[in-house]
Amino acid sequence: MKIAIIGCGNMGTAYARSFRKYGLTRRDELLLVIRSEGRRDLLDPLGTMSAHIGPEIGACDLVIVAVKPQDFAAISGSLAAVLKPEQVVLSIMAGITLQRLSESLKHRTVVRAMPNAPAQIGMGITAYAAGTELNMRQTLQVEQLLNSTGRAMHLADEALLDPVTALSGSGPAYFFEIVRTMIDSGMRLGLEPHVASALVKQTMLGSYHLMEHADRTPEELIKAVMSKAEPPRPRSRCSPRKM
Repeated sequence: MKIAIIGCGNMGTAYARSFRKYGLTRRDELLLVIRSEGRRDLLDPLGTMSAHIGPEIGACDLVIVAVKPQDFAAISGSLAAVLKPEQVVLSIMAGITLQRLSESLKHRTVVRAMPNAPAQIGMGITAYAAGTELNMRQTLQVEQLLNSTGRAMHLADEALLDPVTALSGSGPAYFFEIVRTMIDSGMRLGLEPHVASALVKQTMLGSYHLMEHADRTPEELIKAVMSKAEPPRPRSRCSPRKM
């Protein structure tokens, strides 16, 4: 399968690595359009590189647009000029709707996806919505590729990608903040940084697996961890001494 990835930052590179790792495409079938020459050595083992959007993109089965949303307008015209009707365009740009994607690229077979940071290590969760012009084969093909970075979930309603962006797209930052805060608290209580870090990270990891395997809701797990306060001891009543 021939794939082009336009924009090879963290997420674009994560896709390239996963596709190659699981044999979903060969090196000579993967075209990486890069802006920074500083990433050339890192990306060279993964695919063929280009510094611009050219006609060779028209030979790909799938084109992934992984640039920053604010950069989309600058590349949409060049990309629209080389796309072929049978190609699938997959966007991972936050906030760029299927309608805008289709209109800007003058292209009908489009997919919009929202991955998250753990996709960089193959443990991400990606929700996606497909345009009405995609057939079942193309949709399953896209899902297979997205699954290579973790897990993919299809959404029938594109509007749900906005809450997905807030929940799982931004979600890792909340966990990182919890970990940072707990480590800082441990250090303030006198623990060495490496001790506090190990305690918190293993607690986070173990808690996830407990939640995943326990047949209990998060609320029930919280109650199981919390210790009940001891009941107050009754005050002794002394009789006044007789004089």
